[in-house]
Amino acid sequence: MFSTHNLALIGFGNVGRELLRLLLAKKVELRQRYGIEWRLTGVASRRVGWVANPNGLDPAALLDPEWPYPAISKRPQDVREWLAEAEADVLFEATSLERLTGQPATDHLRAALEQGAHAITANKGPILHAYQELCDLARTKGRKFLCESTVLDGTPIFSMFECTLPAVELRGFRGILNSTTNIVLTEMENGMSLEEAVKKAEELGVTETDPADDLDGWDAAVKVAALVIVLMGQPIKLEQVDRTGIQALSVEQVRAARTSGKRYKLVCSAERTPGGVRASVRPEQLPMTDALALLEGSTSAVTFDLDVFALSIIEHAPGLGATAYGLVADFVRAVQ
Repeated sequence: MFSTHNLALIGFGNVGRELLRLLLAKKVELRQRYGIEWRLTGVASRRVGWVANPNGLDPAALLDPEWPYPAISKRPQDVREWLAEAEADVLFEATSLERLTGQPATDHLRAALEQGAHAITANKGPILHAYQELCDLARTKGRKFLCESTVLDGTPIFSMFECTLPAVELRGFRGILNSTTNIVLTEMENGMSLEEAVKKAEELGVTETDPADDLDGWDAAVKVAALVIVLMGQPIKLEQVDRTGIQALSVEQVRAARTSGKRYKLVCSAERTPGGVRASVRPEQLPMTDALALLEGSTSAVTFDLDVFALSIIEHAPGLGATAYGLVADFVRAVQ
């Protein structure tokens, strides 16, 4: 038996476009393996505004750089009107992070759940500012609020704990969660200046909209907070993460560390203490015997300290496709 789901996508930049490409590539597999069919009935972005058609939009036309054409005359005016006109069953939220408030992404997700749609996000802001509220609302409405793509792209972290690790206690974690700084530090070891290394990371498409968010440790700190909130059940605030970025490191310091048999890495960590969870992001000189010191380029990794064992996950050279996959995986989990 097949079920067809109306999909609405807000945020049609690089991630949104990659999501649509992956949905198209997986369309036959989703139908044959899971009985899932879909049509895209809503797209929204700063450039095109709110676009909705309950009969479906043409994915190929949307992926054309010149879309929309011809001009669409009548459009919804806000997210609630747009969701209603699109008759959305699932919302994908892929707008840019606003770390201080989590808006407007949180309002988008809240509106979707209140109108009876599953809400799936790649945006870390709502996790930081409204995770429990959105989970409670989803439960009340009989829908799902899922966020796999917010940390380590599409690597199954949140779903792994929910589905395959019952009754474990997460005591803490340690890892490298920001690809940009790992690329930058690797290239600085090879003699590039900070500015040259950042440009290379931008060319690879892994930096935040403002690379300073990576270099100053903000992106990593938000990810640490998200893991603490979701997996450790602690409502930590961003300012409670002890944060130091890599801006102050010189090429000479980075190369000297490598010459001495160590490597600078931006290490993210959290641990339970009698007074609560202690979390930090800071550059550390790691010996080559430390597994994190061996990570090259955009590769990320995290080790979870569980009461029964330690579990490490490595994500090798992720791209936009990995983030899009996390959204697609959440879609399958939501509608099954």
